[in-house]
Amino acid sequence: MADHEHHAHERWERLEEAAIAAEMETDGREETVEEAKRGVVRRMARMSAGFFLVALGTALLVLPGPGLVVIASGLLLLSRDVPFAARMLDKVRSRIPADADGNVSKPVVFGGLVVTAMALGGSVWWTFLR
Repeated sequence: MADHEHHAHERWERLEEAAIAAEMETDGREETVEEAKRGVVRRMARMSAGFFLVALGTALLVLPGPGLVVIASGLLLLSRDVPFAARMLDKVRSRIPADADGNVSKPVVFGGLVVTAMALGGSVWWTFLR
């Protein structure tokens, strides 16, 4: 088992070195390895949050809530790191009700959030508190 753990540790170190090297090459702002590590962590956190929001927004398409707005938020986070996300963001934005300037109506956003909160609260009450 120790041999397997040693190989896994070596693979992890190679992955970490490759991620740091890629971060230093692509961004160009990192001058030290520590700055590159922080950049990798920020990028992974941004991508994780973006994918989570896209998944949540997809669920909100069939559940009560502002699904397209949440998907657009997730794609906005992803668009810095994932090329297809910027193209998808334009398509999603075109489907969100907006005014002449392209701004999303506040009643649409807040109404969707209120409906989501009410549905979530009702579900929690029904499941755990009744």
